[in-house]
Amino acid sequence: MFKSALGVAVSLLAFIIAAPAAEASTHSTKSTQKKHSVKKSPARHKASPSHTARHHVAATATPHHAKHKSGYQHASYSPSHVAPAAPTTPDVHTVPPVMTAGDLAGLNLTHDPLALKSNAAVVVDQTTSQVLFEKNSGVALPIASLTKLMMATIVVEARQNMDEVLEVTSDDIDRERHSASRLSVGARMTRANMLHIALMSSENRAASALGRNYPGGLPAFVAAMNAKAKALGMNDTRYVDSTGLSSQNVASARDLARLVAAAYQHPVIREYSTDTHYTVNTGIRGRQLQYQNSNRLVMSPTWEIGLQKTGYITEAGRCLLMQTRVNGRPVVMVFLDSKGKDSRLADAGRVRRWLEVSKPQALRPSVAHQG
Repeated sequence: MFKSALGVAVSLLAFIIAAPAAEASTHSTKSTQKKHSVKKSPARHKASPSHTARHHVAATATPHHAKHKSGYQHASYSPSHVAPAAPTTPDVHTVPPVMTAGDLAGLNLTHDPLALKSNAAVVVDQTTSQVLFEKNSGVALPIASLTKLMMATIVVEARQNMDEVLEVTSDDIDRERHSASRLSVGARMTRANMLHIALMSSENRAASALGRNYPGGLPAFVAAMNAKAKALGMNDTRYVDSTGLSSQNVASARDLARLVAAAYQHPVIREYSTDTHYTVNTGIRGRQLQYQNSNRLVMSPTWEIGLQKTGYITEAGRCLLMQTRVNGRPVVMVFLDSKGKDSRLADAGRVRRWLEVSKPQALRPSVAHQG
């Protein structure tokens, strides 16, 4: 009996000691829950940055339609207010997307009915010079190797000896991006062959050598490129080299359409830029190199392409310009800052289908095909 009474007393004493601790623990838990509740409450009423950006796109990307006296329909698409996409916190397990100059300027917020993947584009009737479709076409952007079309225009119009043999030197090595080249230092070939592979396959060392071997050297060559741009009314254009490797080579899609029209007047540029394959002798132990066109559309029997040039650097995205014929009518297409390796080619297909179906009135019967 004494042991039973003692056990009850011990149990009662333990309860008295434990009760305040349990009450303190319960109070602490309730306080913590209350704090979490306070933090969560505003989040239910605040839109996330990505939602805000999506709402901004819907509100600002606006089409502009105009009917000209000639009766053709002109569609233009551009954001009414350019704003960069809202920043997001990168996942440690994912690689952040590469932002081009167009993305940083907010051009990726522009939507168009053709769902183009290019941030900027323009479609021009070559016969009438009328703009049929445009998307951010007046914005100056890096143009990568589209620069080589102006390079070729300067070389051809300078009437330099196309049979003169030029040599690749260490000055032609890309020290800015460290890009690869199939032409070794010491390779020697004619100016014509240098121009051929520069236009057809975007050979950078060939384009550099062509610029260096201009009267007055590369500085004079770049000055001639900028002077030609000014003469053509390419007011959004600036060149700093002959290759396009620098992101400071910039132009608008509208300017490049003017350049296509001018360069198209030279048969050699049309021929070299649309050739599918070409073999050159480098002059080094008889070594020959086989090149193919960087634009596979020229190999397609469903396309009739009279001039073309591709381009790519990180800041510029995928770029393409070309002269083609749709339903037998000449059209100039320019696409800048496209996403994905084949997206610029897909954009060209989207535009062609649109032209075939809509048949804009600006597309008049073609004149005699040049060349």
